[in-house]
Amino acid sequence: MQGTRLSTARIRAARRVIDPMFLDTPLYRCEALEPHLGCEVSVKLETANPVRSFKARGTEVVASLLADEGPRAVVCASAGNLGQALAWSGRGRGLDVTVVASRFATAAKLDRIRALGARLELVDGDHETARERAAAIARQDGIRLLEDSLDLETCEGAATIGLELADTAASFDTVLIALGGGALATGVGHVMKALAPSVQVICVQPLGAPALTHSWHSRHVVTTDSTDTIADGVAGRYPVPAVLDDLLLVADDAVLVREASIIAGMRMLLDHAGLVVEPSAALGIAAILEDRDRFAGRHVVTIVCGSNVDPEAHRRWIGTAPADRA
Repeated sequence: MQGTRLSTARIRAARRVIDPMFLDTPLYRCEALEPHLGCEVSVKLETANPVRSFKARGTEVVASLLADEGPRAVVCASAGNLGQALAWSGRGRGLDVTVVASRFATAAKLDRIRALGARLELVDGDHETARERAAAIARQDGIRLLEDSLDLETCEGAATIGLELADTAASFDTVLIALGGGALATGVGHVMKALAPSVQVICVQPLGAPALTHSWHSRHVVTTDSTDTIADGVAGRYPVPAVLDDLLLVADDAVLVREASIIAGMRMLLDHAGLVVEPSAALGIAAILEDRDRFAGRHVVTIVCGSNVDPEAHRRWIGTAPADRA
């Protein structure tokens, strides 16, 4: 697709350096969900891998480049999933990985970053504070700063999901994508517009972390002073201008969903699909729940993007009520 920063040729090349265990992930129609949602629903499952999220598609590309020709050290800010993925990809290629995260991030994610051998630095404040600290470390130590969504490798790695979807695009008409920093949405959106332009691309963000959605509707960057959502993986406050430019070209809509709908979506995915997911991965289901009429009669694909969730928090959120009573 012309106009975005992404290249379909580079996206195809990315598949050649990504470990196959992260590729060709399951895509299946989940009929058990459909009576509760009023439309045909297929799930693209990005959690059955060592880091339990789609993020390694991007970090595999980054780590491959660094191992071949770049500095042997890299730092990133992460709410948890990117850090795990970079630690995994870097460990296999002998890279020195530092991850900066908020000390309030999900404990399970932080524990996995440590277990994968990365150096973890915790900061007070939110993800934006972590981004500032990661940039400072990169300047001080002269190492590579990996910035999720801004760095094309993260977008084009995520876009390989789009290549897999495009192979079956004739069977569905809408794809719902969690919107945080924008790597997943711009990557998959780019491929859909280039290879399956009839598929509608709808981005979904929590009402408590609306910066990029507000930016998309306003057509200029809108920031927020804070976030208030359980979906920590998409809780950014400062959209990247270049990412917004790409998103404006590839997204057909961007919607906000309530926390109650996110929790109901998590409960539905557990009860009717047998999937334990983190809040960000339930955003697509939440969008259908909040606007059933819009999706009635359509075949929707939702990308289940991560399952790194604290077990206690998951039990607290979903409780014991059946999903269809939410």
